Amino acid sequence: MFHCSGWSYPWAVVAAGGTQICLRKVEPAQIFRLIAEHRVTHLCGAPIVLNMLAHAPAEQRVPFQHTVTVATGGAAPPSSVFRSMEALGFRVTHLYGATETYGPATSCVFQPEWNLLPDDERFAKMARQGVAYPMVEAVTVADPKTMAPVPRDGTTVGEIMVRSNTVMKGYLKNEAATAKTLVGNWCLSGDLAVWHPDGAIEIKDRSKDIIISGGENISSLEVEEVLTQHPAVMLAAVVARPDAKWGETPCAFLELKPGATRPDDKELVAFCQARLARFKIPKTFIYGPLPKTSTGKIQKFVLRDQTGAL
Repeated sequence: MFHCSGWSYPWAVVAAGGTQICLRKVEPAQIFRLIAEHRVTHLCGAPIVLNMLAHAPAEQRVPFQHTVTVATGGAAPPSSVFRSMEALGFRVTHLYGATETYGPATSCVFQPEWNLLPDDERFAKMARQGVAYPMVEAVTVADPKTMAPVPRDGTTVGEIMVRSNTVMKGYLKNEAATAKTLVGNWCLSGDLAVWHPDGAIEIKDRSKDIIISGGENISSLEVEEVLTQHPAVMLAAVVARPDAKWGETPCAFLELKPGATRPDDKELVAFCQARLARFKIPKTFIYGPLPKTSTGKIQKFVLRDQTGAL
């Protein structure tokens, strides 16, 4: 219990008189056993933790008869994770926020009519954001240069901004960083998104993770979503690789599912061609375990450093 989590969810559970089960590390077998043994109703974890549960070997899975509500933050999980988790008895809710906003600031509130949608459409809506927490005054998607809200057309890209009394006062002894983040009573998130007509916010990428190839913007999250749909791929991280002709091109780092056979690069390219515009397809595929933080977040900065040596 540290970071934002240590000052929000665990305290709320205590206030509600709930029982908490704390783990020293993420172990799928232990998690499944404890859920069944104690009838755990709620679980928090980064998307990569959900991936570990979804791909745990059959012998590690202990069946349970109830539904577990899962709160996950960071980038929205790919559709393959939503699908796998539901099959195992988990209901995933995506939260959005940052340390600067005192943890989660918005949530994806499931709408009953979504149950009537095909799975892919339902999962896409479950990965969107925009319902602000009670203490959050406002959330917007705006042009960071003009601070004007973008049209709610589901196409125009802007930056997610939050206004709330839970927003930080600033970065300690770093006035320059504070001035870039706190602008006109708004906290600029650094996350790029589009705004849909129904008010939902769809996160496209971190501004620093956008790949600009030949003048075209490529969302790393969009490419990762497609790659994780491949039956052999468990995790995908896409970063920019310097390119003499195009400036930079997508480079995909892939962690395969246990026991999966490594796919041929041509097979992966063909798989992507059926689902992506040609300029978005990775030019390079690297296989192996992805570097992660102690909470399971993929360290893209480590992968960016590696592209320079390729």
